[in-house]
Amino acid sequence: MTYVEDAADRMRPQQFHEAAGLEDWRVLGEGACAYFRTGSLAASAEFVQAISELTGPGECPPDVDLRHEGLTVRLITITQDYYGLTERNAELARRISAVARKLGALAVPSAVQTVQVTVDVLVGRAVIPFWRALLGYQDRANSPEDLIDPQRRAAPFYFQQMDTPRRQRNRVHIDVWVPYDQAEARIAAAIAAGGRLVTDAHAPSHWVLADAEGNEACVGVAGWTGPEPSRS
Repeated sequence: MTYVEDAADRMRPQQFHEAAGLEDWRVLGEGACAYFRTGSLAASAEFVQAISELTGPGECPPDVDLRHEGLTVRLITITQDYYGLTERNAELARRISAVARKLGALAVPSAVQTVQVTVDVLVGRAVIPFWRALLGYQDRANSPEDLIDPQRRAAPFYFQQMDTPRRQRNRVHIDVWVPYDQAEARIAAAIAAGGRLVTDAHAPSHWVLADAEGNEACVGVAGWTGPEPSRS
């Protein structure tokens, strides 16, 4: 099936978060996500069945990760030239939340996150084909710096352009995308566990942290107030 989207209906993360009726959802690096606690595998399966009846023609169906205690739902529109959120995603999110309330499933917004692997490169065209073939990934729509799992199961890879070689610094790091209202707590927990803050110069887009041996990771958010952030 070919999914279509109207450019006029595209939504930025902040627009999504400010829209009414989407309190259960958080925009992360890979779309809008919500976690619903159901309490049993049977209840989770019933919820998935109800969600399957909500998607209309021309809509990208949601990605659902079902577990016995609950399920995570992700919404994103993927076309040949767009990878992001639309008004239709927002409306579907509202309908899913309504079903959750009807079935007694509890939304836990703090329970969602996505993880991205970032590789620093000097010549992307010499590196990206290797990783595309190795991982069995494909290019992300309209973003030659990104590779994504075509099944949308595993972490995306982002290739960050460097101007000069960086000595004594790891060139592969993890980006952890968390809900905007969980970033400070996650950073504090990482620092309390032996990490350190490398820089907050890009906040509230992202913060760079490092472990005790200097291996870096970024905590990023979507839905900030301000311009488009840099990518770790």
